[in-house]
Amino acid sequence: MTTVTSPLAGRAVGLANVPDPVFSGAMVGPGTAIDPVREPTEAVAPVDGLVVSMHPHAFVVVDAAGHGVLTHLGIDTVQLNGEGFELLVAKGDEVKRGQPVIRWNPAAVEQAGKSPISPIVALEATADALSAVAESGDVAPGGALFTWS
Repeated sequence: MTTVTSPLAGRAVGLANVPDPVFSGAMVGPGTAIDPVREPTEAVAPVDGLVVSMHPHAFVVVDAAGHGVLTHLGIDTVQLNGEGFELLVAKGDEVKRGQPVIRWNPAAVEQAGKSPISPIVALEATADALSAVAESGDVAPGGALFTWS
């Protein structure tokens, strides 16, 4: 069983409220989303594990159980070509839950015309593999978002 924690401070909004049909339709996988606070911040690792994918706007950490967790910072942020994102770790690095991974500014993303809402997705999971999914309320970095069995 893996507890996935929030990489960001903000408000849980659930995947259905993500302004992107790929995420809102859970085509990438089940999970939830965070509407982050609008200030410069660091996205932190949601689980202990290995960074298997690293982009300025998104990263995947795979834990010891083989669960891959995608953190996608904002919607359509790939179009920003990395501007406003600072990588703090590299693909292949081992990270601990709560360790800073990417520094970014959700307010700047919003000013650039993109949504800062950030999906946190259980890759290659079925919806029934997740429980206690946070879909509302304030969350702090390290606060539980869902449990993956």
